[in-house]
Amino acid sequence: MGESDAYRSGPRTDTDGEVGAVTTGGLLDMLGVAAVVLDAEGRIVLWSPQAEQLFEYSTAEALGQYAARLFVAEEHLARVLNLFDEVMRTGESWSGVFPVRHKNGESRLLEFRNVRLFDDLGDVYALGLVTDQEMLRQVERDLALSVRLVEQSPIGVAVMDTDLRYMAVNPGLERVNGVSADACIGRRLGEILPSVGAEILEGLMRQVLDTGEPVLDHEVVGRTPADLTADHAWSLSLYRLEAAGGRILGLAVSVIDITDRHRAALETERARHRLALVADASVRIGTTLDLEQTARELAAVAVPELADVAAVDLLESVLRERPGRTLTDGTAMFRALAVASAHPTLALHAADPPGEPARYGADRLVTRCVTTGRPVHLARVAAHDLPYIARDAEAAALLARAGVHSYLAVPLIARGEVLGALDLKRAHTALPFGEDDILLACELAARAAVCIDNARWYRQQHDIALTLQRSMLPEPPVSRAGLDIASRYQPAGAASEVGGDWFDVIHLRDGRTALVVGDVMGSGINAAATMGRLRTATQTLTRLALDPAEVLHHLDEITNDLEPNLATCLYAVYDPVRAECCLANAGHLPPVLVPDGGAPWLLDLPRGAPLGVGGVPFRSVTVNLAPGDRLVLYTDGLVESRLIDIDTRLDALLRLLSTPEPSLEDLCERLLRVLRGADDHDDVALLIASPSPSPSRSPSR
Repeated sequence: MGESDAYRSGPRTDTDGEVGAVTTGGLLDMLGVAAVVLDAEGRIVLWSPQAEQLFEYSTAEALGQYAARLFVAEEHLARVLNLFDEVMRTGESWSGVFPVRHKNGESRLLEFRNVRLFDDLGDVYALGLVTDQEMLRQVERDLALSVRLVEQSPIGVAVMDTDLRYMAVNPGLERVNGVSADACIGRRLGEILPSVGAEILEGLMRQVLDTGEPVLDHEVVGRTPADLTADHAWSLSLYRLEAAGGRILGLAVSVIDITDRHRAALETERARHRLALVADASVRIGTTLDLEQTARELAAVAVPELADVAAVDLLESVLRERPGRTLTDGTAMFRALAVASAHPTLALHAADPPGEPARYGADRLVTRCVTTGRPVHLARVAAHDLPYIARDAEAAALLARAGVHSYLAVPLIARGEVLGALDLKRAHTALPFGEDDILLACELAARAAVCIDNARWYRQQHDIALTLQRSMLPEPPVSRAGLDIASRYQPAGAASEVGGDWFDVIHLRDGRTALVVGDVMGSGINAAATMGRLRTATQTLTRLALDPAEVLHHLDEITNDLEPNLATCLYAVYDPVRAECCLANAGHLPPVLVPDGGAPWLLDLPRGAPLGVGGVPFRSVTVNLAPGDRLVLYTDGLVESRLIDIDTRLDALLRLLSTPEPSLEDLCERLLRVLRGADDHDDVALLIASPSPSPSRSPSR
């Protein structure tokens, strides 16, 4: 089998591109072929340097000698002479293996080829080409082995010359490229495979030719005529080919198809990315118990990693605690909670505005999603699909102009109940939603749905507790002759539970007025219920005309049997006849007295222990409260802060009270506006009382 059976190759060239111009260091040098010329008598007349190396006779020692007597043993002499006569007489060449005597006396098997020659005078000579048989057989074996391996190997193999043109291509590379060897020979890589980064690869080839350092396992991704429908991956290795003397012959290129490995690596990377995104979602979604904030967090996680536009829509029936996902006519009422986009896009304007309800027909994809509880996927959105995605014709036109080309809706399911849907669109991202995207979206939706459901239930409990608490608080107290009153109750932020703060104004028959503020420790429905029971008990005890300290003593005993069983309370009774106010404190923050025209100050009252501790005595303190003075009672939600110490906050309260405010109502508004934040975690009760001048008395003190 010859080389042409394994490779389809073209003519060899040297480094200058001239056919046949080969320098030393080739195969003949490796074989060490010796040339010997004999005259018609069998004497040596020409002796090559290779002959000196092979036989170890110098030129002087060999020339003029009879070759048969110099190299042939006696027992082979007759046969050799007969072969020589036959070649010289007939002109037919002879080749074969023959034992030859070396100068050192050893016998060696050498490969011979003998040919008759004529010179210009008609004289006859014999040319003998000789090489070591073992070396020749080794080269033959190596060549046969390499040819067989290259021909049958699944690895693509090519030989390129120093101009980076194909010289030989094996069948394996023909299969990889989808290009025949005949179409490759004499052409460059970029001419036959322009879509595999030929310019970069040829740069690597030149680097290997220049340095001799091989490039191993270089990954290439692209498409060849063998398969133009999908990307494939190959591992390329480049080696410089050199002759025995160091002459650069070109490059050997091996190509291994690693498409399966490449796709597995991509899938692993996608899986790692999905896990990272899910882990990120676990941290970023559900940071609060605020329903809208949780929905915004889900939408923010979905873009841009998963979609260009994401919307979170909840069923109106879920928000209103009504059973049933769709209406009797198959339509569904949604309320958009959040929408987010990765880039400025018209598709954002096509989404339902957050907070606005929207009715979608039975034929809409999002309706199908919540009705079936399964994802709805359109890998490629056509123009006729848009009306089934958008809320109306105008929104469908906006989606078309935005270039929305892929759509995915996945249900938000928590505890077996469909809450709504995560609506995803792609416009800027070229790839459509695939199966991996569906799995990821479902995973995100499942995790977020639990957080959304927790926020929903918390909001319902918050609303119940708030309703209960508001029902137990008094109506806005009516100012009585001689005493002006203003009050406020402000619940905690939406993400915090309702507390047990309360206030009360109780008018007694003798003209006195009891002023009460309190704060049950804890939050939620239990705290609101305890607050209601304490308020009722306080009203009952007040009508017994007890001293404030005695009232707190009885409340302490009552609180010990409640759950929660701790509360702070400030109880005061104003006597308009004496222009005095008697106060007792059970672990509460001190009230502020603002003298008419004077600087406000914190009343130094014995603070006492909170209600429910038990066994701690309470003391009453009486202070003057003249017309025009203001007494400010409040719960800790007005002044406490997680970031600022309480003394600093109390100083801020005093500064605000030092600025005159014409009315008590305006003063309440200013205190809440300045000292409270929208997301404060505690509720607050505020009560301000001010004796008004009696018509029969001068307004001066």
